[in-house]
Amino acid sequence: MLSKLGVCSRSQAGQWIREGRVSLDGHVIRDPEWPVLIDRQQLAVDGRPVQRAACVYVAFNKPRGLVVSAADEQGRATVYTALADAGLPWLGPVGRLDKASEGLLLLSNDSVWAAHLTEPGHRVDKTYHVQVDAIPDPALLERLARGVVDKGERLAARRVVLLRAGEKNAWLEVVLDEGRNRHIRRLLAAHGIGVLRLVRVAIGSLVLGDLPKGQWRHLQPEEVAMLSR
Repeated sequence: MLSKLGVCSRSQAGQWIREGRVSLDGHVIRDPEWPVLIDRQQLAVDGRPVQRAACVYVAFNKPRGLVVSAADEQGRATVYTALADAGLPWLGPVGRLDKASEGLLLLSNDSVWAAHLTEPGHRVDKTYHVQVDAIPDPALLERLARGVVDKGERLAARRVVLLRAGEKNAWLEVVLDEGRNRHIRRLLAAHGIGVLRLVRVAIGSLVLGDLPKGQWRHLQPEEVAMLSR
């Protein structure tokens, strides 16, 4: 419930509860799974009543090298390190980008909206520009789109297009309508292709555009509504 109200992440809420910082109708509760009737009961953190936070929706151009996590056990820099001085409330990542990947990352404290975008059944397209260490021919592009089975998981792309090619490497546009862990890297590796850069340039019809690397902006209401559809 703390997460749904946009106060913090589920993991942070669990920590606060176990530390005895959360009360329900004035009684400290240390069980994170304790049921709550939010329309009848009052939650408080450190004695302060919890109110539903105003919904915030942010697009961030994630640089390479940042981990998409609130905290990293190895002490690596995270997206929250980059946003620390932005004056934003707690926001959770809407989907993931691995440490070596770049580009469009959405963050929000609206857990219902985030769940809609990340629910596999909704199949929201995500578009990536990928620099590879090979020059794929049309037959290979077709095989990439058709997909492979890797470690028991089906990995395929909705569309793979050659954008441009040099002497030794090329840029591909890869569109996924589902996302598994390191999906594109594993799909390409299964065909003997290495990834040099991987940049997410769009989610649905929302494009990264000219947002500078490491910078963020609020989504416009019409953009939020568009992604909701």
